[in-house]
Amino acid sequence: MNEDITILAIESSCDETAAAVVKNGRTVLSNVISSQIALHTLYGGVVPEIASRKHIEKINQVIEQALSDADKRLEEITAIAVTYGPGLVGALLVGVAEAKAIAYAADKPLVGVHHIEGHVSANFIEHPDLEPPFVCLIVSGGHTHLVIVEDYGKFKILGQTRDDAAGEAFDKVARAVGLGYPGGPKIDKEAKKGNPNAIAFPRGKVEGSPYDFSFSGLKSCVLNYINHANMTGEEIVVPDLVASFQHSVVDSLVSRAVMAAKEYGYPRLAIAGGVAANSALREGMKEACAKAGLSFYYPSPIYCTDNAAMIGVAGYYEFIKGVRSGWDLNAVPNLRLGER
Repeated sequence: MNEDITILAIESSCDETAAAVVKNGRTVLSNVISSQIALHTLYGGVVPEIASRKHIEKINQVIEQALSDADKRLEEITAIAVTYGPGLVGALLVGVAEAKAIAYAADKPLVGVHHIEGHVSANFIEHPDLEPPFVCLIVSGGHTHLVIVEDYGKFKILGQTRDDAAGEAFDKVARAVGLGYPGGPKIDKEAKKGNPNAIAFPRGKVEGSPYDFSFSGLKSCVLNYINHANMTGEEIVVPDLVASFQHSVVDSLVSRAVMAAKEYGYPRLAIAGGVAANSALREGMKEACAKAGLSFYYPSPIYCTDNAAMIGVAGYYEFIKGVRSGWDLNAVPNLRLGER
């Protein structure tokens, strides 16, 4: 292709209002994120109605800033990409409505993007050598998937969580030990002070499904440990407790991902999603991949959490495949990976 394809991308699936401009699927010209973490920390988690209202306040601002940072006018944009699911329905609707309005007014093609596909695509931003096929582990507050990325936008799901997502378990345990919200970064920081082998927490397994995950039982074990200690007057060493919990989660994630890459014969393994920013997961995966002779890929932390650059990358690959969304594009909060 001789002419550059420039995507204006919008992301509003949860509590980040984001916009980005991405050129040719690999070059990020701008990436603007307005986070609501401080606001939702007051409530111990994301409040959907508040998130939706904040998106309405911020979305025009982040889009204008993204275009300005990229030094692009709307007329120079090739297409508009937007997350349409999965996520919080009210939050998604803000982004979808905005994208449709801009695409209609500017007479630009509209491309709906799957949020999880966006997370996988974040790996393409900083790794020009990474191309499908490869195995990817997607771990976030709402999702835990182990997939084969067969092609751009084409996935084979090997396993997923049967109950809590990994990030959800982090948030619940952090709340239980008084670390607060958001749980993932706070546990990661506190665990560095503790002994990951202090408490022998279990690794959840799903009988007959070696690549599926289960974190509900682990979460219950942590809560039972805390309750027992409180009843018997035993001291709870929080750094040791969260380090041991994190060690169990990381071991479950790493072992399955590496096993899948080896069994299916893929030499490249990537991680994506908010929990992919966890330092223990990164180190554990690096070590395991080195032992197994696998090439390991991961995005910078800014591209692990929700952002629009990853949506722009995914949107580019959908666009060049000929995918176009109609004006009837709607938010699909429970959209499954591989569905359109």
